Amino acid sequence: MTKAIMIQGAGSNVGKSILVAGLCRHFARQGLQVRPFKPQNMSNNAAVTPEGAEIGRAQALQAKAAGVAPHVDMNPVLLKPESEVGAQVILQGKRFATLKARDYATAKPQLLASVLESFHRLAEGVDLVVVEGAGSPAEINLRAGDIANMGFAEAADLPVVLVGDIDRGGVIAQLVGTQAVLPAQDARRIKAFLVNKFRGDPTLFADGQSAISQRTGWHDLGVLPWFDGAWKLPAEDILDLSSRAGGKIKVVVPKLPRLANFDDLDPLAQEPDVTVAIVPLDHALPGDATLVLLPGSKSTISDLEALRRSGWDIDVAAHLRRGGHVLGLCGGYQMLGQRIDDPLGIEGQGGTVPGLGLLDVTTRMVPEKQVVLTAAHHPASGTDVEGYEIHIGETTGPDRARGWLQMNGQSEGAASADGRILGTYLHGIFAADGFRRAFLNELGAASSDLQYDMTVEATLDALANHMAAHLDLEGLLACATDLPVSAR
Repeated sequence: MTKAIMIQGAGSNVGKSILVAGLCRHFARQGLQVRPFKPQNMSNNAAVTPEGAEIGRAQALQAKAAGVAPHVDMNPVLLKPESEVGAQVILQGKRFATLKARDYATAKPQLLASVLESFHRLAEGVDLVVVEGAGSPAEINLRAGDIANMGFAEAADLPVVLVGDIDRGGVIAQLVGTQAVLPAQDARRIKAFLVNKFRGDPTLFADGQSAISQRTGWHDLGVLPWFDGAWKLPAEDILDLSSRAGGKIKVVVPKLPRLANFDDLDPLAQEPDVTVAIVPLDHALPGDATLVLLPGSKSTISDLEALRRSGWDIDVAAHLRRGGHVLGLCGGYQMLGQRIDDPLGIEGQGGTVPGLGLLDVTTRMVPEKQVVLTAAHHPASGTDVEGYEIHIGETTGPDRARGWLQMNGQSEGAASADGRILGTYLHGIFAADGFRRAFLNELGAASSDLQYDMTVEATLDALANHMAAHLDLEGLLACATDLPVSAR
């Protein structure tokens, strides 16, 4: 019989995603067949599954922790914000619609049916499903039609563990207050709690734990000290992006509003000779940059306009005059061209906008989205890479003749005549150790022995060890309910 437990937060960003990853790794090492599940995620940092579907990157990491390939059923609803009031809805891995918040609310009953379908399919034949909520159930104004927290827990009849974040303060109020505002039937689903992100001696919070237990009646799973290795795991959300001091090679990344698929930065941040500088809007790009990296974008045209408003087009031109390098990935690649044509208004009003004019290519937006895992070869270094494409748009032009990657027997990407400006649709290339070293060596970085994938695996092991040392994980497993999957 399959067991399942849902991890919900007393607030946003309490560490649910990383906790689920740690639980998946811990119980997988105990010999259980474990699967992660998140009914609804909101992120522009998507991952591509082997079947060519999109899910949240956090669920891909959790699948890795569980020792299995990512699957579309692990995150059946993915919301990808395109504006302040609207998002693209990915349903079971494929584009469903672009909806404003009010319209999305009316679609939730239909979405819940698909969410439950994915959940029950995922649960068949496995020992444990660890479910991650989104935001907080304390937002009771969102309870009607909810598919992300207590609404899903009720529909799937799941017990809940509530997580509080002591680092932001007020954790007793977070946890006890959540119970106080929840409808009684929802509050009864919470069986246990844990406190995350403690700095210092966790025994000093013993009285606080007792106070929470006495007021709620929940089982105390413990206090988890701050996990220093978290930065070595792929960032889930743009809010998790931060600069990382390192060595002399400075990779500068403009933090555009709709930044997407920025996992390319994670391996670079771990290189000892590389400093990754994330530059917020309306701040000048540093003049000592070695490489300006324009990552992917959920809304290329909108982000290109934001880039110009911040004066970053001028900064990039000055960077190139100083002999610097520029790399555009996916949406960043499209921005580097002469123009972007959007005759169907896929990204807004439609029409043509000028690009940065740094590569002699043009992009035409088309309705069909390219979502695929793929492999490529880098002839200049003789190294291979594995990555993924996730984009709309077709790019053509003379500089495509200098494609610097080989993919499926054809050249991929574009390059300027002097090779200092590069663009490609392929994400994930810096996870390949050989290519990353060769690329950085060309920029003047010292060689390193970083093995990125092995580092992620070792960090997941360390996370699982950390959680096992401080939390009552057997108590957590005891809270999980048996699912009568075979009877469905």
